[in-house]
Amino acid sequence: MWAQTAAAPSAPPGDLDGYVANSMKTFDVPGMAVAIVKDGKIIVAKGYGVRKLGDPTPVDEFSMFAIGSNTKAFTTAALATLIDQGKLSWDDRVYERLPGFVMYDPYVSHEMTIRDLITHRSGMGLGEGDLLFWPHTTYTRDEIIHKLRFMKPQSSFRSHYAYDNLLYMTAGQIIPAVTGTSWDDYVRQRIFELLGMKHSTVSSKDFKPGDDYAYPHSRVDGKLQVIPLEDLDNVGPAGSINSCAADMAKWVQLQLNRGKFTDRDGRLFTEQRSREMWSPQTILPTGDPPPALAGLKTNFADYALGWGLREYHGRKLVGHTGGVGGFVSRVMLVPEENIGVVILTNAEEDGAFDAILFHVLDHYMQLPSTDWIGAFKAVKDHQEKEAAEAMKIAQGARAANSKPSLPLEKYAGTYNDAWYGPITVRFENGGLVISFDHTPSMVGDLQPWQYDTFKAHWRVRTIEDAFVTFSLKPDGSMESAKMAAVSPLADFSFDYQDLLLKPAVAAAGKN
Repeated sequence: MWAQTAAAPSAPPGDLDGYVANSMKTFDVPGMAVAIVKDGKIIVAKGYGVRKLGDPTPVDEFSMFAIGSNTKAFTTAALATLIDQGKLSWDDRVYERLPGFVMYDPYVSHEMTIRDLITHRSGMGLGEGDLLFWPHTTYTRDEIIHKLRFMKPQSSFRSHYAYDNLLYMTAGQIIPAVTGTSWDDYVRQRIFELLGMKHSTVSSKDFKPGDDYAYPHSRVDGKLQVIPLEDLDNVGPAGSINSCAADMAKWVQLQLNRGKFTDRDGRLFTEQRSREMWSPQTILPTGDPPPALAGLKTNFADYALGWGLREYHGRKLVGHTGGVGGFVSRVMLVPEENIGVVILTNAEEDGAFDAILFHVLDHYMQLPSTDWIGAFKAVKDHQEKEAAEAMKIAQGARAANSKPSLPLEKYAGTYNDAWYGPITVRFENGGLVISFDHTPSMVGDLQPWQYDTFKAHWRVRTIEDAFVTFSLKPDGSMESAKMAAVSPLADFSFDYQDLLLKPAVAAAGKN
């Protein structure tokens, strides 16, 4: 006789509400929204906790959260619709679609395809150039694309995976170049409206007083607090969408149905495009996870087109995370099991959503129970302890009694970075103040650290502090300045290390 296998459950875990509450409490998350789709049906779409710390208004299934980089799959889906219409190919050269598109290397400028833009293999470094939009800058999408030509590659073309945002934004700008319709309007009209995603927006500027949206929260100097909504319009196709559990459930239904609408005839994109968007493009390294997360060891990891791929207990997972100031999110599909999970949060705690995700997957895949909340909390605590120790060692090792080489006013002036542009250092009230000229919130006090290194202590405390090290020429005049994040846990989008600041006078003299 054949052994009978119990049918996979369709109902969610019986302890889901309690598990979500426990995760929120453990990781200090004010509000969450969760959606679960199984076998084409929306099983769960509900909110937990509050939209805003100190305000009892609850999160519900229509409360909007910033979904960050989960926007990328919307951008690839939009491109897929144009491919279905015969207006594009994944392998079209970018410069032929975006006249004037230029990268640092002429070969890359000529050979880069739309597929290259959306698979994180351009040769640029991790998050390189993100300071052009994060924190919010005055640069436009087209101005940012123009600046790609000044960004030095960190590896050879198509040889390494390094996550980036700027090229996804560039991919989105191909849509208006081909259709005459902005990425923003195309996503609204050709995705949101067709799917009935009535509560989703492409910009935080779309929020009106009284709208049902969650507020972002971040830990500022050790205390969780409400922070301002981030304006991500200038990098929209890479991360500006806001959505809710009810709407994201519809998006997941469409994805699991391979582009076919679930409530009527017709498709958003063909099954062929669906297969392409879920096919491996760039191989990712698969090192061993921390001991507490040994159960998450995978046999492969790849980046596809707007989706990450990996394996979990023999099943292919198709998913992505998203993070912007005060929000993190997770979308995960298990095509073989016909499961989709969405978790939206209004605090920057990846462990909170991952613990819930794997609890849900284990339930549907009938795997032994694991204390994922405890496991992810242990990893978080370990990382924070290591970072604190590293910063303590750095503090103890510095030559605290050393003095800068020059009088402080000699460090003042306008500096230029090849891609970011002007950064000003002012001598003010006996100290130095640094400001990024195109980033209104980036104003900080330069505190002496040691010798010619200062610490930029930003007045907006959600911005990661940075070391600024000045280098002098033999005659004592200013050569350049370099920057680096102070904390080992700094988000990669604070790509200070990619800047090389040159005094504006010297830069002008060479032109």
